[in-house]
Amino acid sequence: MRNMLKISDRVMNSEHSSTVGIADIASRLKENGVNVFDFSAARAFEPTPAYIIDEAIRAMREGDTHQTMARGTTDYRKAIAEKLKRENDIDADPEKEIIATMGVKQGLTISFLALINPGDEVIVEDPCFPSYKQLINYLGGKPIAVPLRAKNKFRWDKDELENNITDKTRAILLNSPQNPTGVVHNKEDLELIASLAIKYNLYVLSDEVYERIPWGGRIHQNICKLDGMKERTVTLTSLTKSFSMGGWRIGFIYGPEKIITSLNKLQQHLITSCNSFVQAGAALAFREPPRKVVTNYWKEWEKKTRFVAEELDSIPGVQCPMPEGAFFVWADISKLGIPSKEFVERLLNEEKVALVHGSSFGTNGEGYFRMTCSKTWDDNKEGLVRIRRFIEKL
Repeated sequence: MRNMLKISDRVMNSEHSSTVGIADIASRLKENGVNVFDFSAARAFEPTPAYIIDEAIRAMREGDTHQTMARGTTDYRKAIAEKLKRENDIDADPEKEIIATMGVKQGLTISFLALINPGDEVIVEDPCFPSYKQLINYLGGKPIAVPLRAKNKFRWDKDELENNITDKTRAILLNSPQNPTGVVHNKEDLELIASLAIKYNLYVLSDEVYERIPWGGRIHQNICKLDGMKERTVTLTSLTKSFSMGGWRIGFIYGPEKIITSLNKLQQHLITSCNSFVQAGAALAFREPPRKVVTNYWKEWEKKTRFVAEELDSIPGVQCPMPEGAFFVWADISKLGIPSKEFVERLLNEEKVALVHGSSFGTNGEGYFRMTCSKTWDDNKEGLVRIRRFIEKL
């Protein structure tokens, strides 16, 4: 007798995304009339700037509604090259070293498909963005979580990182500004990673989706610019966060020609191309320095993030320093004596406030929660009132 129809093991053995999943639960509650304050998914509430929307509409009205080259339109790739030169001091060949992606997740998917074989190991941060491990697992790789410890200010210890490199290690995946800790990796951090990547002949995948929003005057730095790193680094970013364009699903990868050629082959089969008119809007966003409407978003996010961090830090039993970058905070609730998952579940049920439990980001995330701060001032304030009330009742 034939086996019953079933779902693949790769899916059955994986978990739902905590960040997206909790946000979906909050959305469902809102649809049912429940007044939920959602600080789970790292999403801005502001609309995409009108000038970018207008450009996409213009493209559609002028007939730009067809498939593009798999690697992206020439106009979009040239705009990315201009951005990389203007903001990152990187000379990129738009014909050979850039490919359009439908955001960082899709970019990571084709990158792992190109760079790892089943059984290969990829080093990831712990805690880290939950989808990293699942994507590696889906493609037959093995994520190796190396702790980011509070005592090291959530930066890798050299010996601990090196001791996790084996004959099966093929790549190191890092994220800066880092999700969920908010760490902005400095030159010393990147030089450590680069030295080991070169020593053991590893690829580095650098998720830089929050690159434009480091706080306190910090400057985002690109690991691909360090000596010996251009030929082994895949740099991924998108407009999702910094331009409030989450629904557009558009980004890019910058990397060596050999890798980009391989990604183009994968792109041809997997998605054909990114949306044509979306690339038109994104090209305008990248072609010129960010307009005042965008930089005002960033200034407001920094103010809100500082406000939320200070308010949480004032609650007995909570420690919440101002993050170095990105528009969320990483709050230590270990002194409250309650598991992070139970904390967020009870908070949602009792106070209708949605956060993400730290344990969903990895073993070393236990005892923390992540709270997105890029909401309205009124929502932030009311959410904090409810969080404080909940903690005081524990």
